[in-house]
Amino acid sequence: MTRPPTERVVEAAPAKINLALHVTGQRSDGYHLLDSLVAFADIADKVTVAAADRPSFAVTGPMADGVPVDASNLVLRAAEWFAPGVPVAITLDKHLPAAAGIGGGSSDAAATLRALARLTGRAVPAGVAVLGADVPVCMDPLAQRMEGVGEVLTRLAPLPPAHLVLVNPRVHTPTPAVFKALAQKHNSPLPPIPAFADAQALIGWLRGTRNDLQAPAIAGAPVIAAVLAALECAPLARMSGSGATCFALFDSAPPAAALAARLRRADPDWWVFDARLC
Repeated sequence: MTRPPTERVVEAAPAKINLALHVTGQRSDGYHLLDSLVAFADIADKVTVAAADRPSFAVTGPMADGVPVDASNLVLRAAEWFAPGVPVAITLDKHLPAAAGIGGGSSDAAATLRALARLTGRAVPAGVAVLGADVPVCMDPLAQRMEGVGEVLTRLAPLPPAHLVLVNPRVHTPTPAVFKALAQKHNSPLPPIPAFADAQALIGWLRGTRNDLQAPAIAGAPVIAAVLAALECAPLARMSGSGATCFALFDSAPPAAALAARLRRADPDWWVFDARLC
């Protein structure tokens, strides 16, 4: 479908939060099997895609430093996979820390695919997992159960209103290294996931779950333990994904905002954000 070159599409790329993450096995090819309750927060990167005579890519925003602008960036890989050789102008407005366990790159890629689909009128083809194991779950940024290597997705009932404090100590925890350091790779799956009546019910259920990658991530980056200690006043504190971002979960906004403000004063070098769970 031909579009005027001035047309542009904007898509949000929200932070992905692994509220619980159980590692249940490892395949013969080395890939780990997961069982995870995935939700999204209302802090997001923003991807803008516009028709253009020649391709271009720019990264802006408060977290732009260090983000690659070459073909290694998942945004460009997603654009080339969706429409090889089609020139588009893409701007990534970066608000999420990179390599932080909250799916920033995968969510950016998924947002790029959604934006290109809207711009061109074409459906996103099957097989987005070729771009990364977390891209499929980020295509539909709502509460989901993610199993297998990320390809088995089950849409869940909407989660109750809840509030988060997200903290990243600005260290990278390379995902392959964290998985390699995991001593026990065959663990129990998640218990049945109910429809939660309220945030307190969600928090109570989450206390019976875990993030199996938390301990090996702390072994490689001990500062994660300091972050979790700073969040221990919350009803629930846990690391997301392979780290190093941790979250504190609350049933209302005021204590989350108060904790975030306190942490910003105490540790100005940490990335701290209070958000709403989507």
